[in-house]
Amino acid sequence: MKIAVSGASGKTGSRVAEEALKKRYEVKLITRKGSILPPSLQSCKIERVSLFNKIELDNALAGVDTLIIATGARPNIDLTGPAKVDAIAVGNQVDSCKRVGVKRIILVSSLCTGKLFHPLNLFGLILIWKNIGEKKVINSGIDWTIIRPGGLKESEENLGKENILYTQRNTQEEGSIPRRLVARSCIEALNTTSAKGKIIEITSSEENNALTMKKAIEGFNTISNN
Repeated sequence: MKIAVSGASGKTGSRVAEEALKKRYEVKLITRKGSILPPSLQSCKIERVSLFNKIELDNALAGVDTLIIATGARPNIDLTGPAKVDAIAVGNQVDSCKRVGVKRIILVSSLCTGKLFHPLNLFGLILIWKNIGEKKVINSGIDWTIIRPGGLKESEENLGKENILYTQRNTQEEGSIPRRLVARSCIEALNTTSAKGKIIEITSSEENNALTMKKAIEGFNTISNN
């Protein structure tokens, strides 16, 4: 399977690419022109594109089976960033996937996406724009999974002790998770058929029971049927 990771030079995207390589997928990196990639990814095919250039995007995604979208607006004095990156650029990537025949999309979004009254919205209404990006993915006609992580942590010191809490959409409102576990969740979603068509919220802690994504989704379905 050929996987493309957009936002591959970012703190989450680079980890997603690393986890895909560990599973021996063929990985293509979609990143901004002039961005710097970690040494661990130098062996990958790299496509430096503008997410607002249709031709560049189509050329970069041609022949790809799955796109994992890990792009996201960064804190900036330009409050239009979330609209550009989390809505318009995500939409552009989805449209490109439709044109070139990408079969699956996995989007890294955020806990509380869609909420209006939230501190994160002080940064250019980011959760509102993320919601628009999510809807573009959902309405694409392509198999999709949306991963909504809690607050992102850089530390990887105690990964072996932290278990992921997987829940349905609009269930968790607080909590955090290491970026590495977010990356692993993206790859787990790729290998979990029942994750298709699901919004999955994730946080982690040492108190959670160890549970696979597949098993957690079975619990989702049980709740939905009650």
